[in-house]
Amino acid sequence: MFSVFVPFESSLKKAVIEDLAAVPEHAVWIDLVNPTAAEDKAVEKLSGIAIPTREDMQEIEISSRLYMENGARYMTATLMCQSDTDMPRTTAVTFILGDHRLVTVRYDQPKPFALVEAKLARSCTPAITGEMVLMELLDAVIDRCADILERCGAEIDQVSHDIFEPESERHGHAKQYSQILISIGRKGDLTSKVRESLVSIGRVVAFLSAVVEGVKWSKDMREQLKTMQRDVVSLTDHASYLSSKITFVLDAMLGVVNLEQNNIIKLFSVMAVVLMPPTLIASIYGMNFKSMPELEWVHGYPFALVLMLIAAIVPYWIFKWKKWL
Repeated sequence: MFSVFVPFESSLKKAVIEDLAAVPEHAVWIDLVNPTAAEDKAVEKLSGIAIPTREDMQEIEISSRLYMENGARYMTATLMCQSDTDMPRTTAVTFILGDHRLVTVRYDQPKPFALVEAKLARSCTPAITGEMVLMELLDAVIDRCADILERCGAEIDQVSHDIFEPESERHGHAKQYSQILISIGRKGDLTSKVRESLVSIGRVVAFLSAVVEGVKWSKDMREQLKTMQRDVVSLTDHASYLSSKITFVLDAMLGVVNLEQNNIIKLFSVMAVVLMPPTLIASIYGMNFKSMPELEWVHGYPFALVLMLIAAIVPYWIFKWKKWL
């Protein structure tokens, strides 16, 4: 299906088109969502541009993602989807700008599209163009990436606190290390996807900045492009910082797990050493020889128990004195 957006008084009116022949010629934004071959042909006939296929949009080389053809500028970016869930993913979205009309091709539901639709439906200038809609979309995408990174940074700080929390706070409950490791892995995956999205958006903004020199864009839009470039660079650096922090937190988590395991192994080793002398004494007095001096002794049993207790206490006291415990 696809939707068209046409200027209507002080807002942008959205219409879901079912009759392909009813596409208005003065539409400034045509949004193709999972388009069929017939819908592609209808839009191509209206706008005079070729609509890329889903396979074309998956290409990773720059020449296949950013190019000009028949006076139209083709820009494919990787956007975030489902970032608020446990299974975030990325999707390729193509922006086609030609003759002051914007055509978007997508096969998923990135949140910035819904936000821009709602914003332009509330208020926009009657003289809005495809270039303006494109700037709104890119700005919303960058803001969305910033929000995801802010949330991810706060969650990483919480994970770090859970790992390095004071000993007094740890007492009385078992730490769920497996859940922490899963959380770290998810944050790392989300951060890498956001960084991938920012890199592709940065290329789109750089491409627009390069081609805008020959186009009569307003001064405000040129300044907005420069601001976007600075924001993308800043957010990309922040995403790299978060990736480094996640690596540090992961290493720290693995170190804490190793320490916990070492403490458990040390406890077992100490218990084995402490119980070794009493076991030796019990083994000696458990032998079935007829001639044993203490065999007929009335106080032999309590003597053996006291001897085993002393043999257990002495190694434990030595460990405490050496500060091995």
